[in-house]
Amino acid sequence: MGPLVEDNKRIVSIVCARSSSSRLPRKHLLEALGRPMLGHLIDRLKAVDSIDEIVVATTDSPSDDILEEFSIENEVGVFRGSEDDVLGRVLAAAEHFEAEVICEVTGDCPIIDPELVDQVNRTFLRNSVDYVNNGRGGLPDGMGAQVYSTAALKKSESMTTAPLDREHVTFHIRRNPELFPSIYIAATKATRWQSLGVTLDELDDYEFIKKIIEHFGPGNQLFSCEEMINFLKGNPELLDINQHVKRKGDT
Repeated sequence: MGPLVEDNKRIVSIVCARSSSSRLPRKHLLEALGRPMLGHLIDRLKAVDSIDEIVVATTDSPSDDILEEFSIENEVGVFRGSEDDVLGRVLAAAEHFEAEVICEVTGDCPIIDPELVDQVNRTFLRNSVDYVNNGRGGLPDGMGAQVYSTAALKKSESMTTAPLDREHVTFHIRRNPELFPSIYIAATKATRWQSLGVTLDELDDYEFIKKIIEHFGPGNQLFSCEEMINFLKGNPELLDINQHVKRKGDT
């Protein structure tokens, strides 16, 4: 690997999570191997060398007090802000924790691959761009990460008040590549399975993800995307658990 362009940039991973999900309330605290789903995600992000700090960005609703408590117990940062203006919440969290670069992962991705997250971070650091995304290149749904500069998000935030832009943090950035130079990373042959959903939207997703985590067990809690794919290809009956779930899609 060549030298990083700006390897001294402070990267903060911001995890958006809230308790009041319409489809599966308090989903982040459902357990597998005795560990809440949010805990599995935090463990995986802690394994990413290029991340300097992890912050859970939740809402100021009293129902999210429990997520603040969990974050403190797990020794990660926590920031609370607007439930609807997620863009504003993420930007405020980034500024509060002095992030130069934001690595955004949703709380719905409890088994995201640390190596894939690291790849997105390092691609950002090696290139003069505002935004890098690996979630549109064929990976399973639930393995995606977005990395962008805090300066780019601040610029985007100042340019739009549209509700969709405020709800979906990088929607405005992604719609305007001429203003925000971007890179989209394609999945490798070994990690490509775009129709596979390992994101935590509904109860059947939880049952599916729980079985995957339990298969690898405490001896391999940081299993990779490729290992997961190989396991599921060998046990295709498991796909029946959640393949009917309708995804909202990446707006």
